[in-house]
Amino acid sequence: MDIGKKLKKLRVKNQLTLEDVANRSELSKGFLSQLENDNCSPSISTLEDILEVLGSSLQEFFADDKEDTIVYTKKDYFENEQDEYKISYLVPNAQKNSAEPIKITIYPGGKSQTIIPHDGEDFGYVLSGCADLYYGGEKHHLKKGDSFYVYCNENYYLENNGKKDCDIIWVSTPPFF
Repeated sequence: MDIGKKLKKLRVKNQLTLEDVANRSELSKGFLSQLENDNCSPSISTLEDILEVLGSSLQEFFADDKEDTIVYTKKDYFENEQDEYKISYLVPNAQKNSAEPIKITIYPGGKSQTIIPHDGEDFGYVLSGCADLYYGGEKHHLKKGDSFYVYCNENYYLENNGKKDCDIIWVSTPPFF
């Protein structure tokens, strides 16, 4: 972690000059400049003083930032293969986000895991093949181009009763897989 760069970003965000921070933290402008250029390292207590001036804390400062990546390619995907299906995690570490998109391939005669009731909503879009959605005591047939949207207040699952793989983009919120 580039502490200095992160401190400078926070200082600029708060519209403070080096002199403002120096005066409020009782540190020299030269020291803060060296710190922002990663030419020195602060002690924990000095860092706490600076962060107080910048309206932050050690915990907030060292918390993992959200992923800056916008585009993911196939090489970024993680795959989890089971006997009846394969899940491709399309966004690495999506469990820290509000939603988790996956691509699930359900093999002929296979079914997805049963989703148990939880606070959330799920969306799915059938890319290829066909599947049956079992939700609310009812069976709904889905084919290529169909989608589903469910509230996760009941158990549900998908089953491939066809002869070809069924590929579905599935987005769960909050992350579930």
